[in-house]
Amino acid sequence: MTTTPAARISPDLLEPSGSRGRRRRGGLFMPRRATNSRLLAGWARHAITIAVLVVMLYPVVWMIDASFKPDAQIGSTLLPFQGPFTLENYADGLNPTSTLNFGLYFFNSFVLAILAVIGNVVACTLTGYAFARLNFPFKKTLFAVLMGTLLLPYQVTIVPQYILFNELGWLNTYLPLVVPKFLATDAFFVFLTVQFIRGLPRELDEAARLDGAGDWGIFRRIIVPLLGPAIATTAMFTFIATWNDFLGPRLYLSNTALYTVPQGLVQFVDSTGQSSIGTLFAMATLSITPLVGFFLASQRLLTQGIATTGLK
Repeated sequence: MTTTPAARISPDLLEPSGSRGRRRRGGLFMPRRATNSRLLAGWARHAITIAVLVVMLYPVVWMIDASFKPDAQIGSTLLPFQGPFTLENYADGLNPTSTLNFGLYFFNSFVLAILAVIGNVVACTLTGYAFARLNFPFKKTLFAVLMGTLLLPYQVTIVPQYILFNELGWLNTYLPLVVPKFLATDAFFVFLTVQFIRGLPRELDEAARLDGAGDWGIFRRIIVPLLGPAIATTAMFTFIATWNDFLGPRLYLSNTALYTVPQGLVQFVDSTGQSSIGTLFAMATLSITPLVGFFLASQRLLTQGIATTGLK
């Protein structure tokens, strides 16, 4: 006796009559109206995000557009990239024969920022390793005093520092802006490094000591290779703070040959209140380019995790 295969039954016939107009998602029947509501909510969030992004980026885009316009055309239209286009603003700002040698200001800012980054990275890394791994007298007290400096406003220390640097004969030089970086005076980056090193397993140190490594060998071969994210964070924020610093160079530098980019931008406005607006916007546009480039170059290390198992 032969049997015939059962007829294939459509899944729609097995569903309740009230649920045939619904779609299955995640094992549950979802009404189409609810799906449409979620879709509209998603589009609304995207629209709000784009609107906020446009509002935040509009001043920057307007500045870039103004840097390519003659002074008479700046502000004539609200929409960017309309009207005449010129490169004279950039040529005037970078002209070495002009009274405002902005190329020299860029060079000075780069030198100052690179020296500050090197000083902060080296000093804060060594100090953080000492507080996190080494044992010495008054360790906790010194660390508490160091963290207490975070509570002092920068304005409180301006006068004592100025008197000290004046007595040392460091005025009108880069020494007041660079030497403190090599002395681990930025307590925040020391704290960041200490907390990062404390998160590393001590078994790595013990394994290195069994292989005959001392404190310096452990620091150089074990700790530093694992400090990539902390070093990148210290370097990036130090570079940005030094590049944008106006008060420090304003206090200690009086020679125009030593001026930095922020001081150079101020020079575009003379005592009569008149200014070269187009050239000012052109140089301001160039001044943010190194910051963007430095951030893009270090963002991978900023988001990179740490392998706590020691596989790295």
